[in-house]
Amino acid sequence: MTTFEYKGYDASGHAQTGLIEAADRKDARKRLAARGLLPETLQPVGGRAARGAPKKAAAFSAEIRTMFYRELAALLGSGVALVPALDVILQAPELDQARPLLAAVRDAVREGRPLSAAMAAAAAQVTAFEQAVMEVGERTGGMNAALDRLAAFLEEQEKLRERLMTALLYPCIVVSLAVVVGGLVLVFMLPMVQRLFAETHVKLPLLTTVMLAGGRAFGLGLLALAAGTAGGVAWLRRRLREDEALRIRVDRRLFAIPLVGGGWRDLTSLRFVRVLGLLLERGVGLIESVPMAGRASGSAWLADCARRETAAMGQGKPLVEVIRGIRPLHPSLAAWVQAGEAGGNLTGLLDNAAQRFQQSWDRLASRGMMLLEIGMTLVVGLFVTLIALAVLLPVLQMNKGIVP
Repeated sequence: MTTFEYKGYDASGHAQTGLIEAADRKDARKRLAARGLLPETLQPVGGRAARGAPKKAAAFSAEIRTMFYRELAALLGSGVALVPALDVILQAPELDQARPLLAAVRDAVREGRPLSAAMAAAAAQVTAFEQAVMEVGERTGGMNAALDRLAAFLEEQEKLRERLMTALLYPCIVVSLAVVVGGLVLVFMLPMVQRLFAETHVKLPLLTTVMLAGGRAFGLGLLALAAGTAGGVAWLRRRLREDEALRIRVDRRLFAIPLVGGGWRDLTSLRFVRVLGLLLERGVGLIESVPMAGRASGSAWLADCARRETAAMGQGKPLVEVIRGIRPLHPSLAAWVQAGEAGGNLTGLLDNAAQRFQQSWDRLASRGMMLLEIGMTLVVGLFVTLIALAVLLPVLQMNKGIVP
């Protein structure tokens, strides 16, 4: 059976939308006709989100995914099988917006695909870390525990994001107002001042002349910058999807950026350690665990290093040396691993390391947002000051010319 999404009309002419399970399109139309519905559009739900419609991206946000993982973990922990659990979740009203995506996941799982692959195929918003954690649950038979940990991680990230967004709300409003008011002054007011000075044959101050020249190019430059940025981002994303070597090069440069690189190192190390600890706790061997944890980190460079170092592990290289050889990881992680192996409590030490990386990531992200807020405030202050001077200096100069 395949789930189809339909849009059509009932017998009274009212618009109707929803989902229906059927063997094929013909069968779906027959079932809808039996309900008294005339479908205008009818298409399978599978793969629609992967094509990147903005509405679908909003429908499967991190908050929705967290809710989905929590409910699925609870159902699986209660002994409900995966497909019936997905059937139950499809009826949840709080997940109504994501119902077509979840129906596509349910259909793929029903056909024999693992949940991790079905989620990644149905929604581009599912990260490599989420997919890897679900793979851990599939391999170890502890899907409910894996989903619980995944939901907890996403909740922590959402709380941090909400704090940062709240902190940046006021500066963003101030910057937007400053840009709008400054643009109006540059485009309309200063040209009027220029015409007035041309009539009185008085030379404009240098600052006003420079601001006038900038005002003429302000609108076009802003549009060109926005268009160029959007085109460049789209081109880079396409290249990164197609070229693994480029992904690794870009990722290495990201680690080298001051402040940003430190935060990215903490976040990737946090993901790596959490997945590695979960795999080892479930009895998965190191040769399988390290590459999977590398993929879960979300870093192409770290994943590549983990693959290469795992090959050396097969030749007898100890885990602590493997961790040291994965250069993107936090330098302190090797010491945590060495202490865990020496004390026979590797998973416990990895959990402590994850908590330390979580705290460091939260602290760096908060400081980064604070610096960004201060920088935005200073830039806005400088911009407003220049605009004010560009307007006031001609007035003062004109007063000096009038006063005997």
